[in-house]
Formats: sequence, C-alpha cells, structure tokens
Amino acid sequence: MSPYVIAPSILSADFARLGEEVRQVVQAGADWIHFDVMDNHYVPNLTFGPMVCQALRPHAQRPDGSPVPIDVHLMVQPVDALASAFAQAGANLISFHPDASGHVHRSIQAIKSAGCQVGLVFNPAEPLDVLDWVVDDIDLILIMSVNPGFGGQSFIEGALRKIEAARKRIQASGKHIRLEVDGGIKTDNIRQVANAGADTFVAGSAIFGQPDYAAVIQAMRAALASQE
Repeated sequence: MSPYVIAPSILSADFARLGEEVRQVVQAGADWIHFDVMDNHYVPNLTFGPMVCQALRPHAQRPDGSPVPIDVHLMVQPVDALASAFAQAGANLISFHPDASGHVHRSIQAIKSAGCQVGLVFNPAEPLDVLDWVVDDIDLILIMSVNPGFGGQSFIEGALRKIEAARKRIQASGKHIRLEVDGGIKTDNIRQVANAGADTFVAGSAIFGQPDYAAVIQAMRAALASQE
C-alpha cells in the first residue's frame, strides 16, 4: 500500500446513484471508501445504515477484483450494536468517538473480535488523553478537522497542532497506526496536513463536487509527492 491513502467520503456523493459513484471513484484511484454514519443523535444529521454498506460492498472493488477497504466512521451513540452490524455488512475498518462509548476498551475489543480494524475519532475540541490507555489496541486515529455532522465545511487550522500531537503519540507507541484526517481536505492544503503528520486523507466535496474524480485524486497525489 502507498504510504498515503486517499479515502473519498460518499457523504458528498450523489445518493441517488451510490453504487455507480463508488465504482467511479474507485476507478479514479481511491484507496479506501469512507463511510460516514450519522444517527441524528450524536450528530445532527442522518445518513447510512449497515444495509447500505452491504449493498455497496460489491461495488467497492478494483478492476482486478480485489476489494477496496470500506472505512466506516461511526458518529453514533451507543456504539457497539451498530459496529457489529457494520462488521457483518462488509466494513474493513470501524472508527468511533470515545465519548460515545460507555466502555471504550470493550468497544475496541468487540470491533476487533468481529474481524475489523479499529480506530478512535477525536472532535476538534476533544483532547487525545484516552490514547494514553488504548493506543496499543488500535489501528487508526482519526482527527476531525471540522465539527462532525455535515460535509462541505472549511478546515479548522487548529487541527494541525492536534495532528502533530497524535503523530508524536504514534511514534512513541512504536506501532503502525494510521493517522487519518477528515474535514475540509483539498488539493491546496493536503500537503500541509501531511507535513503535520497525517498519512490518510478523507475528502468529500473536494472530489465528488468536481466533474473529473481522477483529476482531483491525481492532483492530491501530486501535491503529496511534491515535498516528500
């Protein structure tokens, strides 16, 4: 796998033709498909359930037939039941917000026992302290660079300091943990976000809001390669 992962968020896709949108963005070069799950409780919006994930799983594959990972971001409370349902629906990686789980370590173990990789998500004003206790048990840290709930928001500059802090924690752990950033990622700031320590980038409207998905993804890769 490339050191950098681009994960288009289908939150910004055309909901009337999601299967086609997933196929097109995979053909355009997406590494993962990012799946934003909102419950109108933890966040003020309602999006996709496990049945949609299951329906899209066959569309998320490369021309050679290899599957493209489905990266599920749970913005739901409680966590465990829906995490289990998404694991059964074909998710590969499931991330959740620590403050949405009554028992963070138990939720982590439940997701891993279901055969998925697991990540923790941190909102813009949320500290990283919980990582002191569970960093050895996770595969991904997702830093929100917007407030969760809606696509198309602008990048919060203060997230750069949190990305740097999260990278330091990953380095101290000695583990191979991906550092993902979600919110306001565009071609003109993706290199700055990478410089702060991120290696995985969620982009919604920056990709799906353009007529040529491949051109946007190629431009993002070019920006990432420009100062490597």
